[in-house]
Amino acid sequence: MPKFAYTGRSAQGRVTGSLEAVSATAVADQLRSEGVTVLSVQAQEGGLVESLSLQQRLDALLKPAIQPVDMLVFTRQLHTLLKSGVPILRALAGLTESATNERMKETLQAVRASLESGIELSRCFAQHPKVFDHFFVAMVRVGEMTGRLDEVFLRLFEHQEFELFMGQQVKSALRYPLFVMAAMVAAIAVINVMVIPAFAGVFKSLGAELPLATRILIATSEFTIRYGWLLVGLAGAGAFALKRWIETEPGRLAWDRFKLRIPVAGKIVLKAELARFSRSLALALRSGVPVEQALTVVAQTCENRHVSGKIEGMRASIERGESLLRAAIATGVFTPVVLQMIAVGEETGAVDELMQEVAQLYGNDVQYELKTLGQQIEPILIVFLGVLVLILAMGVFLPIWDLGRVSFKR
Repeated sequence: MPKFAYTGRSAQGRVTGSLEAVSATAVADQLRSEGVTVLSVQAQEGGLVESLSLQQRLDALLKPAIQPVDMLVFTRQLHTLLKSGVPILRALAGLTESATNERMKETLQAVRASLESGIELSRCFAQHPKVFDHFFVAMVRVGEMTGRLDEVFLRLFEHQEFELFMGQQVKSALRYPLFVMAAMVAAIAVINVMVIPAFAGVFKSLGAELPLATRILIATSEFTIRYGWLLVGLAGAGAFALKRWIETEPGRLAWDRFKLRIPVAGKIVLKAELARFSRSLALALRSGVPVEQALTVVAQTCENRHVSGKIEGMRASIERGESLLRAAIATGVFTPVVLQMIAVGEETGAVDELMQEVAQLYGNDVQYELKTLGQQIEPILIVFLGVLVLILAMGVFLPIWDLGRVSFKR
């Protein structure tokens, strides 16, 4: 008889253990009869699991990750099936069979098994946080409470579609500037390592006093040749240290606050967060979520921790009796357009509709900003490249000009 490991919650607290049963459903039934609320039930395979653990890990590493498109297709198909009256277990079974991504298929199998054991659908999704984020789980929980799961999955599909589109626009906008910057770095490296040393040998053989710009170029080239490996190592160590610092809570908060102050890009980041906030708040309010709970759910969708913390603070203000408008003004992150829409929405009782309009407004604005990002950055790159060429020209040609002038006088 197979063995199942379980976790649950009883009157005494959290309980874990293992039981032998015919199926996971039987385990859940037995635990419920003992007054235990089941959280998860998973099959154990004894020594077979241990002997194959290394192979399973290698197979897991080789399997392609779940892509946003996979989640988009899953959410849309699940909405269609539920709207057509297909039971959730049958819908998950069909989606599992049709899934092309192995990781997605395994995840859906685990969700279906947990659902069969008597766990709520939102908790089944919550057991896979790397696939289903907090916002997804929270909205599914709302759909369970209101009985409108099909509508919730449709709105989740629209939300995921917007997020996917935003990601694609960002990658498209940054492709050209990053390519230009990489080419400039490569050009600087070649100039320092190959070009300047050749001219330096010629200038030293002449024995003349070199201009300041030329001496700076030669000193920079010699430093790069001697300590280039050290510079690369320090750059790698600095990038690694920065990454680890950003992974910490204070580091992530400081980094996200800094991103909002970056010229050109900062305003795009803020508008994207406001579009995400407005769309998520409209989605939550339309689904019947109270505004206090909606703000908690919306805060989890924001990628910027600084903005997310401000939204969390709005909930505390509303719980103290303040209006949504006053709470939003106190954060200091919302633009006058958003504040005006919130004010009108509170007066008319149509906050969700106006937030949807704000989301569309800023979504279109961000789309335009991203399309023109390359044009906005291009002048900065041209100026930087021009300064670089000017310094190089002065360092190389000034000594030649001086020597030519001296020879002409003679």
